Amino acid sequence: MSRLPTILIVDDDEGHSILIRTNFADIGMPNEFIEFRDGQSVLDYLFSLTNRRERFLNLNPFVLLLDIRMPKVDGIEVLRRVKSDPDLKMLPVIMLSTTDNPDEVNQCHRFGCSAYVKKPVDYESFSDVVRRLGEFMKILVLPRLVAW
Repeated sequence: MSRLPTILIVDDDEGHSILIRTNFADIGMPNEFIEFRDGQSVLDYLFSLTNRRERFLNLNPFVLLLDIRMPKVDGIEVLRRVKSDPDLKMLPVIMLSTTDNPDEVNQCHRFGCSAYVKKPVDYESFSDVVRRLGEFMKILVLPRLVAW
């Protein structure tokens, strides 16, 4: 039986994080969420674990929902570092951004994002996008982060 993924939300806008959690719950996704308000804090979480192998083997699978524009370290740099690490490169990363700038979209795909989703500005549209993303995530088959 597959376990529900732990969803790592990296967004400096707490309202967006609340909207994601609420809409996922509304469609029947009781996943665990861990939230970060800047890129450095999620990098610290992922890279500073004393025993990453043991931690990743014993936890649920992870999915990273990553905003681009954040303080300290932006989402593109977080993506680059995660996908450059041999232990983390299999981590599914879904970019969530208010921009659809083709250069940024292409850069995220070059660095290995799993998907790029544009966050609509208005509440109803954003809620709809998040619900559809949640429905998609329900059917994902996720890899193990480490291959030991």
